[in-house]
This record gives sequence, structure tokens and C-alpha cells, in this order.
Amino acid sequence: MKNILLIGSTGQIGSELTMALRKAYPQGQVVAGYVPSAPPKGELLESGPSEIVDITNAQQIADVVKKYQVDTIYNLAALLSAVAEQKPQLAWNIGLGGLFNVLEVARECGCAVFTPSSIGAFGPDTPKDKTPQDTIQRPKTMYGVTKVAGELLSDYYHKRFGVDTRSVRFPGLISNVAPPGGGTTDYAVDIYYAAVREGRFTCPLAKGTYMDMMYMPDALRACIELMEADPSRLKHRNSFNITAMSFDPEEIAASVRKFVPEFVMDYQIDELRQGIANSWPNSLDDSCARSEWDWKPEYDLDAMSEDMIRTLRSRL
Repeated sequence: MKNILLIGSTGQIGSELTMALRKAYPQGQVVAGYVPSAPPKGELLESGPSEIVDITNAQQIADVVKKYQVDTIYNLAALLSAVAEQKPQLAWNIGLGGLFNVLEVARECGCAVFTPSSIGAFGPDTPKDKTPQDTIQRPKTMYGVTKVAGELLSDYYHKRFGVDTRSVRFPGLISNVAPPGGGTTDYAVDIYYAAVREGRFTCPLAKGTYMDMMYMPDALRACIELMEADPSRLKHRNSFNITAMSFDPEEIAASVRKFVPEFVMDYQIDELRQGIANSWPNSLDDSCARSEWDWKPEYDLDAMSEDMIRTLRSRL
């Protein structure tokens, strides 16, 4: 039986991961940690316990961990890339100050910790194609800085204190449940909503801007599978490259047209997001995740497009 605390349970990933964890561990407790400004609703609220957990409040984290005898913390609290550039101090306080609080509670209470990193941890000096697992990481965004520092801090707590820390470097995540939340890759979520609602989309990134992407069902599965992996096989912990596909705006538009033939796309470049995207890899090498814990995605671009459009049509 597992008792899990998920901090950031109402966010873009957290809202779906909480439900996936409750399905995966029906005999345990999965506590949905949230801030008062974003309380859980509907099935998320009704399907299990929830508690106010502000990641900047270490005592609050510790109290919930002790109350529910938590053995694993999934830390999903963060500001996404474009938002973090507008609020760098808050991004640091949540991304690094919050992670430090989580790791200290985990050290004191014997918890395992999952904290996702990102392709944002790389920068313009990183090899852009088939980016290696171990390579230069010199990001130019506050989001990226917090992710690199978070990887190092998590590794430190594992080596220094024996905390079971693990994480993945997420590519752009595409969901048919949670709306986009200000990430550079979120155009690849917006395009599906726009295709179903209006049949057209104005893309904020330029043609030829390649980034790694993943459909949310694969991302949720990766989180759970990594935390279940045999620790003796893990040479890397914080963080594993994982990916499913890489495409530019023209390629995702072509995929959308297979299911919405009348779809039209034009461009209006967002210089902030374009600059961030230009500093990130075109594609990742995820061979270490495949060899160390048998990672393998299930969705490619067209399979994702078909499922996204079918789901959104039924909902919208």
C-alpha cells in the first residue's frame, strides 16, 4: 500500500496525475495538495482526500505527510516557462525554495520524491539534435535555471542523505483534459482546441521550430513507472530524458488536417516564446530511460491527433 502526497494537484499535470495515481493505488491514499486559490473540484475533490499544501510552507508539508503517513511525494508545483519569465522571483521561490522544503521533509520522514524537470533545463549551447542524457546545461530562462538547480539539489539529497529522488525531463505535454497554462510548448495544445472550435489557429512559433512533445497519457505512465522502477538499475536519477515525438508547427498542422480537413493555420510570432523555443533542443536521446527502466511511449503524432480531436469534439 502506498500513501502519496501530490503537491500541485490542480495544475496542468497534477490534476491528471492525481487521478492516475488513485487508479494505480486503490488500496492506498493519494492526497491532493492544493493552494486556496486553486481548490480541487468535481471528481478530483470527491475521489480522495485533499489538503491545503503551500510548497513554500515547510511545516504545512510536514503536517500533511505525518497525518497521512505519506511515503512518496510527487512535487508538481512550478510556474511554467513563459509565466516564469514574467515572475522570476516567484518562480525561484516555488521551484527551488519549495523543492528544498519538500526534500527536507522527505529526509526527516523517509519519503521518496518525484520532481519533474524539463527540456527547459537545456540551453542554446546544448547539442540540439538527439540531445544526450549527460550534456551541457546552461539555460537562459528562470524556468530552466530552477530546473537545472532542482536536478542538482535532488541528486545531492540522494547522495548525501539517501533520499530516494527521481525525475524525468518532460518535453512539451499535450492534454485533452487540462487547459494550457503558459508554457512555450502549449501552442501544441491550443491548436487542437482551435481546430475543433473554429477550424483555424494563429501560431505563436515560426515554421521549422522543432521541439519534443508527448501525449499526457504517456507522461502520466512515465511518472508512475519511474517511481516503481528497480533502484538498482538506475544509474541516472535526476533527471531522465524522455520523449515520444518531435515536430514543428507545419507538421502538427498537417496531422490535424487528417482529421479536420478544412483546418487553416497562420502565424503571429510571440518573440518571448520564440526566443525560449530557440534555446531548447529539437529532439532528445532517451536511450538511458529505455535501458534503465524500460521506458517506451505508446503515442506518435497521428495517434495523438486522432485521440485529441475525437475527445475534444465529444466534450466541446
